[in-house]
Amino acid sequence: MKLKKELGALDVFCVASGAMISSGLFVLPGLAFAKAGPAVILAYIVASVMVIPSILSKAELCTAMPKAGGTYFFIERSLGPATGVFGGLANWFSLSLKSAFALMGMGIFAVLLYPEITEMQIKLVAVGCCLFFTVLNLVSVKSTGRFQVWLVLGLIGLLVLYLIRGIGSIDVHRFTPFMPFGLGSVFATAGLVFISFGGVTKVASIAEEAKDPRRSIPLGMFLAFLVVSLLYLLIVSLTVGLVNPQTLSGSRIPISLGAGSLMGPLGGTIMAVAALIAFITTANAGILSASRFPMAMSRDQLLPNVFQRVSPRFHTPQISILITSAFMICTILFLSLEDLIKTASTLKILVFMFVNISHIIMRASKIPNYRPSFRAPLCPWLQMLGVIVYGFLIFQMGSTPLIITGGFILLGYAWYWAYVRRRVSRRSALMHVVERVTAREMAGDTLRDELREILMERDEIVEDRFDRLIREAKILDFESSLKAEQVFKKISQDLSAQLKVDADKLFALFMERERQSSTVIRPGLAIPHIIVPGEHQFQIVLVRCQGGILFPQAPKPVHTMFILVGSIDERNYHLRALMAVAQVVQGPDFEKRWLGARNTEALRDIVLLSGRKRDVS
Repeated sequence: MKLKKELGALDVFCVASGAMISSGLFVLPGLAFAKAGPAVILAYIVASVMVIPSILSKAELCTAMPKAGGTYFFIERSLGPATGVFGGLANWFSLSLKSAFALMGMGIFAVLLYPEITEMQIKLVAVGCCLFFTVLNLVSVKSTGRFQVWLVLGLIGLLVLYLIRGIGSIDVHRFTPFMPFGLGSVFATAGLVFISFGGVTKVASIAEEAKDPRRSIPLGMFLAFLVVSLLYLLIVSLTVGLVNPQTLSGSRIPISLGAGSLMGPLGGTIMAVAALIAFITTANAGILSASRFPMAMSRDQLLPNVFQRVSPRFHTPQISILITSAFMICTILFLSLEDLIKTASTLKILVFMFVNISHIIMRASKIPNYRPSFRAPLCPWLQMLGVIVYGFLIFQMGSTPLIITGGFILLGYAWYWAYVRRRVSRRSALMHVVERVTAREMAGDTLRDELREILMERDEIVEDRFDRLIREAKILDFESSLKAEQVFKKISQDLSAQLKVDADKLFALFMERERQSSTVIRPGLAIPHIIVPGEHQFQIVLVRCQGGILFPQAPKPVHTMFILVGSIDERNYHLRALMAVAQVVQGPDFEKRWLGARNTEALRDIVLLSGRKRDVS
């Protein structure tokens, strides 16, 4: 059962924004200030630049493959199921863990509102919020998105209020010395706050539920990145200019301190409420996004089938949501280890590396059906730079997260060998790259077929009769130059049995049609069409000839032929089929794509995925 497409560009923007605005803004600035001083502002700018390769890569991959699971799906289809297992589990683990700790982070600010609250009460509140979001996600993606919209817009409103109120109270002397710990501290701090920007790419996992993903996914992601990055820069700068350096350094409530210096206890309370909203939006977006990974992996037989079960009433992945929520609740109740948070961050950065590698491989594969509506600039150089930067950040995380991450990778590959290997035989894009390099045609083309179906769903292509005929059509692909008579003889022999008409008679009809008037309608293209005896007969044959087909009355060789053969009772459809062919061949770069197609199935896909107007009446 398919998921409902209910999320628009505003929903995508709010999911991405809500996932970004949490501890990265309300907790980390004080800890980062202790490491870099006022240069923490520069560290946030550097961190935002670091995430750009991943945003661009995911935006392109999402528009080409808007499927549930997003990042997992890209990694699996480009690098194969073994790496896909790790990518899916790492994404799920990282998002779930960070969402759980976002709920726990509420405790830091709940104390400001209610000082007598105990640690267990904080955990119970976090569990209650988790259960509320679970029910919301189970009932409706649309309701989840709408709830997220109101929360995020309210949060942004409070932050803008803080900016407007505080801009005139900045003490510029607090910015000097700007870089007290040297340039090295800026990059080290950038690594600390980098994960603050990772939430913008969460929307990749819900791309299948986005309306018009060609537009809404990149638009929502880019707007979220620009708006939230600007908020980070302005609010961190404002806070540094408002709060005494000794008080700000190491503080876990830096924004509340800044608001408190402006408006007293009321200001601190308002920002505490804003922080609570921020953590709630992160947790809500986390359940929405993380629950799609087990579902996508189950669809691909990397996990048991139970994980892909979709509610027949609400069209939500109920088992995946429940499992994700249960894991988050266990984390809230029983775990409080800093190394686990660092491990989640390490896994997230590692996944970013794989996303950029996936992007490079998908581009290098030259699969005709890989057709993103947005194409990332500077590929592959920007992505290669991203991989290098992320590799550097990983080794800055410390030995314990690296050891745990290594164990996680081994566990993922062990699951692949024990469960997945016998069940999955898909070809990855990496195999297409190998095929191009070695010039060897390898068996199977599952990825190309899958991408075709994804594109048809993305572009909302409803198959008409012409598409069905093309799916069944005979396709002839010739290398060397031929005469038109030779091609017509071959076609006549192939169609004779299907049409129950003698091959010689078919050949005579083709030749007679050419004598009446040439069917070459423009240089390089011919559309021979004949009427045959019988009823309810209609066939289409596609022909490509790299060397060119020589027609007596045509000055240039023909490389493309659409042959239409039908009985007299199909004369009306004959005209409609001619119109469909005309629309196909007038498509952008048709001739270039036709001559560059790798095989006959790629030729078929060029016609099936054309942007022609479908006749579905």
